[in-house]
Amino acid sequence: MLLDPLADTLSKIRNAEKAVKDKVVKKPVSKLIKEVLRVMKENDYIKDFETIDDNKGGIAVISLLGKINNCNVIKPRHAVSYDGMEKYEKRFLPASGFGILIVSTPLGVMTNEEAKQKKTGGVLLAYVY
Repeated sequence: MLLDPLADTLSKIRNAEKAVKDKVVKKPVSKLIKEVLRVMKENDYIKDFETIDDNKGGIAVISLLGKINNCNVIKPRHAVSYDGMEKYEKRFLPASGFGILIVSTPLGVMTNEEAKQKKTGGVLLAYVY
């Protein structure tokens, strides 16, 4: 029984990066996982991803670049305002300007920098660096 599909996806990506693989196959895939992968692709942490509908939850084929040092989910999922995000950046990221926090906001899933620019808060999902 899969309790946290997002955590499973990020751990598969992290393990494949350490094993110097170029692709990861993950199933099942939810809308949230697709959005997190989209944010990671936009920030050049993964090369590309493709989703395949198999009528059982979907399959994602993720192409890796080899740029990820660490990625993981943030549990418990803290609610954070846009001006209180710096506290969590210091906690989860190794240095200022290095890595991203992935935040689920009312405007969609985005990075911590985008959320600060749009002056919106949300729920912390993951970090990648």
